[in-house]
Amino acid sequence: MTQTKSPQTALIHSDYQAPQGFAAFPNAIHHASTVLFKDVAAMRSGDWKEKNAYTYGLHGTPTTFTLEARLAEIEGGKYCLLAPSGLAAIAMADFALLKTGDDVLLPENIYNPNRELGRWLAQDFGITARYYDPLIGAGIAALIQPNTKLIWTEAPGSVTMEVPDLPAICAVAHARGVLVALDNTWSAGLALRGFDLGVDIIMQALTKYQSGGSDVLMGALITRERALHERLAQAHMRLGMGVGADDAYLVLRGLPTMKLRFDAHDAGARTVAAWLKGRSEIATVLHPAFDDCPGHAIWQRDFTGAGGLFSVLFDASYTEAQTDRFVDALQLFKIGYSWGGANSLVMPYRIAAMRKGWQLPGQLVRLNVGLEAPQDLIADIERAFAAM
Repeated sequence: MTQTKSPQTALIHSDYQAPQGFAAFPNAIHHASTVLFKDVAAMRSGDWKEKNAYTYGLHGTPTTFTLEARLAEIEGGKYCLLAPSGLAAIAMADFALLKTGDDVLLPENIYNPNRELGRWLAQDFGITARYYDPLIGAGIAALIQPNTKLIWTEAPGSVTMEVPDLPAICAVAHARGVLVALDNTWSAGLALRGFDLGVDIIMQALTKYQSGGSDVLMGALITRERALHERLAQAHMRLGMGVGADDAYLVLRGLPTMKLRFDAHDAGARTVAAWLKGRSEIATVLHPAFDDCPGHAIWQRDFTGAGGLFSVLFDASYTEAQTDRFVDALQLFKIGYSWGGANSLVMPYRIAAMRKGWQLPGQLVRLNVGLEAPQDLIADIERAFAAM
């Protein structure tokens, strides 16, 4: 029998339940902090680590569980954890796997916030963070110490575009009992199969191609090994790395078109990059698909695509003031960080200040080619060259 309720209570407790059997292509958005249990036995038997039941919104709802499963499938992994940003995912891995007295190796071309995180680990947590040449390959053996626990890789580096030899690094690392983490954001998990090359952890900044709308911040850690996943999951829980259902839905909504968009970015970027190679203003085009980019042969071996992100080095005769005028004069390319959205982006870098031992001359400017017509982007660049 339905209990008679006052209007005040009826605002909170309703007898109505929607009929079962509704089906549609979009995933449902399940908002929840509190999760309801059928009874006390269900509450006591639920285990957030197993993900075979719902315990609290922070540990997941059907919306986030679905996104995690799909991301793991794309990467060829088995387990996935979501975080509020790519950097949050990186931090989660570091805090899960490193403790005072440990050592972590990072490539010189690492995502700059990851470099800053390394400085923080060294300064406040007693963890040494050392940097290596991204093209070192098996030579990284000489840098591994007894306390080295983790090697970060990025393929390619998201500013200077060097492509590391992942199989060589992984073989050496595993022989010494060291884990290897890969920032695979540049390829979106579509153009590089990191697990097949030996890496243990794949990080994705879902902010990029997975979302595709330049409107979501999210990251993910993907693994194949259960024991490693559990170590990461403990850190995920202890750090409170939850994501909102609406953001998870936006990423889910972007996944079906991601391959089409990625391929369009790739084609557009190669068209623009090829045109830039013929310009006297540009000394070097740093695009892994071109044979003069460091690590190109490895890219040919390991990758099946390239996406929309690459960099250029201007002829050394151009000053920073001139290349800044070039950037300011662009109209279709907007000044901003990130990539993977429909809009083209540009960002100048003072690379010598970021990179130890950087030798190449010329001002570096990074371009993200969006989904605009490549000929319109080329015309925009040509007008900006004239403004220098």
